[in-house]
Amino acid sequence: MASRGEFLTTQEVSELLTVEARQVRALAEKGDIVRVARGIFDRTSVERYRTERGRGRTRTWAEHTAWGAIALLSGAAPLGLGDTQTYRLRAALIDITDPTELATRLRDRAVVSTWSGHRSVSDRVREELVVPGRRRLGLVESDAIVDGYLETERIAGLVRRCRLREDPAGPITLRCTSMDMDFIAYLAAFNRTLAAVDAATSLDPRERGVGEQTLIRRLDLFRDNARR
Repeated sequence: MASRGEFLTTQEVSELLTVEARQVRALAEKGDIVRVARGIFDRTSVERYRTERGRGRTRTWAEHTAWGAIALLSGAAPLGLGDTQTYRLRAALIDITDPTELATRLRDRAVVSTWSGHRSVSDRVREELVVPGRRRLGLVESDAIVDGYLETERIAGLVRRCRLREDPAGPITLRCTSMDMDFIAYLAAFNRTLAAVDAATSLDPRERGVGEQTLIRRLDLFRDNARR
């Protein structure tokens, strides 16, 4: 890639995402990537978009299906899925061996946005989220980094109270979902699966690698149990 700074041109984004220039503009209009000026885009937002989408044209699962898959991989019962849907989901998980494909399919479990704020608000924000935690994966936790889940309808109030500002490179990651938060808290505390799903789309190569390796082990275990 030609640019090594914080910004990319339309051509660079087009080459990085392997899409046409008009699609780059469309992604910016939808808010999937951040345009900072005419023909100039925020690098972090583009890299995050590429990481979350994975390779190729992998089809994503709907929100409740994605959470059902995470539950099954965690060894828990899915919430709100019928027997037929659960059966099909089990079969689909058995066929997946690539952690990147899995992470892409699970993308729509939440709408992800990143924010900045005064350093004093980190603890306040963290208290309102379900945080799977990096420590579960053997990664070092940072007091300055916040990453967790909350109900979609609560994000506006949280942003207002804590005076957050949207920032593609911000240290606060909010994952908004309509799934029952008690269920998400249960999955987060149950084992490392949810933490690994989050880590697998990290922009940090080491964190992403740890997440992917954990997902490979969860997929292997799920496949072994299904054959018994």
